[in-house]
Amino acid sequence: MALKLEDKKLVVEEVSAIVEKSVSIVVAEYRGLTVEQMTDLRSKARDADVVIRVVKNTLARKALQGSPFEDMQSDLVGPVVLVFSTNELSAAARIAKDFKKSNEALVIKSLSIGSGVMDASQLDAIAALPTYEEALGKLMYVMKAPVEKLARTLAAYKEAKEAA
Repeated sequence: MALKLEDKKLVVEEVSAIVEKSVSIVVAEYRGLTVEQMTDLRSKARDADVVIRVVKNTLARKALQGSPFEDMQSDLVGPVVLVFSTNELSAAARIAKDFKKSNEALVIKSLSIGSGVMDASQLDAIAALPTYEEALGKLMYVMKAPVEKLARTLAAYKEAKEAA
C-alpha cells in the first residue's frame, strides 16, 4: 500500500527527530532475514536503548539531509535498516555486530559516529569502544592510582620517621 503525502511527511519528521538525537548510525541490509529475526533484532535494540527503523530509502535520504549523517545517503540502496544510537557512540555498532554473529543475512553497509562515513570494516573497532560507565570507571581508576601511591608513600615516610 502506497503512503500518502501526509504520511510520508510524518515519517520524514519522525526519522529526522531521531537523527537529531542520534550520536551514531549503522546502515545494514536486511535481505534474507525472517520476521522473527527482525523482531529479535528490535527486541535486543530496545533493551540497549537503540532505535531501529526500516524506512523507504527516499524518505530516509530526506530525513538525513542537513544532518551530520548526510554523507550516508549514498548507502541507502536496497532493503536497509537504520540503527540509531542516541546515548552511546558504540551502542548501535555493538547491537549490529552481536546480531550479525548469529544472523549472517544482515550485511553492514556503513556506519557513522557523527561526521563522515565509515565502511563496514570499522564496525568491530566502533563496537569495541567502551560504554560511558566503563570509560568513567577507567578514568576513575587512572585518577585514583597516583593518590593511592602518594598515600602509601606518606604512610611509609611516617613509619620510617617513627622507627628512627
